[in-house]
Amino acid sequence: MENKLIDHILHLADTTLILAQRNAEWCGHGPILEQDIAITNISLDLLGQSRNFYQYAAILIGGDTDEDKLAYLRKEREFKNLLLVEQPNGDWGQTILRQYFFSQYQYLLFEKLQNSKDEQLAAISAKALKEIKYHLRWSSEWVVRLGDGTGESRSRMLKAIDELWRYTGEMFVPAAYETAVDIISLKNEWEQKVKTIFEESSLPLPENVFMQTGGKQGVHTEHLGYILAELQYVQRAYPNSTW
Repeated sequence: MENKLIDHILHLADTTLILAQRNAEWCGHGPILEQDIAITNISLDLLGQSRNFYQYAAILIGGDTDEDKLAYLRKEREFKNLLLVEQPNGDWGQTILRQYFFSQYQYLLFEKLQNSKDEQLAAISAKALKEIKYHLRWSSEWVVRLGDGTGESRSRMLKAIDELWRYTGEMFVPAAYETAVDIISLKNEWEQKVKTIFEESSLPLPENVFMQTGGKQGVHTEHLGYILAELQYVQRAYPNSTW
């Protein structure tokens, strides 16, 4: 049971870490200053969530394991993040849609996890929910703004849907270690929430799309290796450094 809990905690930590890294790529490059600051703050929120999960996983694993070793010294196949979060930023529309898809899922998931029998997992999830509410509101408002905006913004959102929808199904395919929450039960509510936002945005909901999976088991797209090469460079170049 403890091994499953560790794997689940690492999955949650890896997912938020990789999305934080992706969003951080926008720092200094946002379309306007206010939104540059917003996406960077979301990145910092996700990084904080990731740290909390890694710290807890390190306690469960024991020995000399710490959050830095878990983030910086594990290899690509050891990461259990969702495929969705490792996808490229693309343009602003694709970044927004990726964040919305994930935040809508994360909100529903953490609502359940805050009632977990594991007190530490419940506490981390409850604290994170306050941040996730903002992430969800911010990203959903942008989806509506872009989807129901100009012809150019709508076409970019349609392209973003084509790029990202295929990675959303994995969220609701439970891994063997996901025993704290009935992941499958979240799917219908997530789809209804997305449908509501898409209708407000005048965007179509895709049908009959083959879903990509594997991230939860360490089988990733080609993008994760490049993310980790950048993320882990300093620690690997200067082993055992601390800051």
